[in-house]
Amino acid sequence: MYRTEIITKTIEFIKTNLKDSESGHDWWHIQRVYNNAKNIAKHEDVDLFVVELGALLHDIADPKFCNGDESVGPKKAKEFLESLEVDKIIIDHVQKIIKNVSFKGKNNIQEFKSPELDVVQDADRLDAMGAIGIARCFNYGGYINRPIYDPDVKPNINMTKEEYYANKSTSNSLNHFYEKLLLLKDLMNTKTGKKLAEKRHEFMEIYLEQFYNEWDGKI
Repeated sequence: MYRTEIITKTIEFIKTNLKDSESGHDWWHIQRVYNNAKNIAKHEDVDLFVVELGALLHDIADPKFCNGDESVGPKKAKEFLESLEVDKIIIDHVQKIIKNVSFKGKNNIQEFKSPELDVVQDADRLDAMGAIGIARCFNYGGYINRPIYDPDVKPNINMTKEEYYANKSTSNSLNHFYEKLLLLKDLMNTKTGKKLAEKRHEFMEIYLEQFYNEWDGKI
């Protein structure tokens, strides 16, 4: 099967499997990450096919929606790619991207590295920043009934992976800026990713300043 046909079938697979997903982790999120990844990949020495598959399948079963189980996504991706007779080496690489792409707390140690993972990870992190990142943050907060803001609940920026997953319902949405979103700029892997992250990071800082001024009734 030609690579273009595999990508087309993967897109169809994702659209079907994520049709009822929370809107911060639905097909449109995947499409944005996919487009970001292809853009970044233009400037990197990578296997574009692996990048495309990794971007398309990276959230096929986000651990947040699987009780923190990180094995579901790689397993589901493997079964699908095997059905298309994709090379085993490529499948293994894509599985490792899925397992390692997500942010799991500031102190989490990533078990695998590759240029392709760097690209997909930057593409995913960009979608967690800027205007889209803010929208996704509050949408997910509403989805799990998390408060917008509680000044008495302080952010925990040194969470373990286990604390990060457990924290999703006990904290508040504004804390998520400090626990993840504002940390991403300095975690970008590629030169292009770092450049794109600068403007999105700046927008989030402006937003927070406005938020606090309105919260305190200053404007």
